[in-house]
Amino acid sequence: MDDLTPIPASELAAAGMPTEEQVMEALKVVKDPEIPVNVVDLGLIYGVDINPDGIIDITMTLTSVGCPVQDLIRADAEMAVSRLDNVNQVNVEFVWTPAWGPDKMTEDGKRQMRMFGFNL
Repeated sequence: MDDLTPIPASELAAAGMPTEEQVMEALKVVKDPEIPVNVVDLGLIYGVDINPDGIIDITMTLTSVGCPVQDLIRADAEMAVSRLDNVNQVNVEFVWTPAWGPDKMTEDGKRQMRMFGFNL
């Protein structure tokens, strides 16, 4: 999208595009192989932009800079979202600010981490 004006949800719906909630739900299948929690509940998704031309832009971070599975997580996220109806392209951009921390996790993510023995 060339300008930063958000596209109204009604226009996206008219174009048959998925909602942000549907994109986030699709991303819940993506996990960091080193952490048994999905990227949404880890709080790694910073933004989702949906364009009526079928392009979804995802801004996300990782738990650490130089994460060795960055390419795998990107590919998994692209594949998960591309399965949604009317999606033609998925772009994942990794950003490092603000830095990720456990405070960004959802309550469900924290519960999952505690189940696996992590202290949160």
